[in-house]
Amino acid sequence: MKILLDQGAPAPLVQFFREHEVRTAFQQGWAKLSNGELLRSAEDAGFGLMITTDQNLRYQQNLAERKITIVVLLTTSWPRIRKRVALIQAAIEKSVPGEYLEISFP
Repeated sequence: MKILLDQGAPAPLVQFFREHEVRTAFQQGWAKLSNGELLRSAEDAGFGLMITTDQNLRYQQNLAERKITIVVLLTTSWPRIRKRVALIQAAIEKSVPGEYLEISFP
């Protein structure tokens, strides 16, 4: 699966998804795109899933017609995320196209 890491998602996550093709928004040249443009560009480029830390995304965008799965990490803290990478991996493996998922980090 092609996975896009949004600007706020920690780049070290790439190393935990080696079985997937993972790119960052920066690598794609999409660092300055608005959320709507970013989602559209990602879908057009064949990305199946986007990982973001933007907790307002679902309020700012109409996600009903989206094909891309959106995984929202409810923290930006890399130390907290690193301890729970298995949660993210499990969410990705169980995700369905167009799904919106939030992952919390106690």
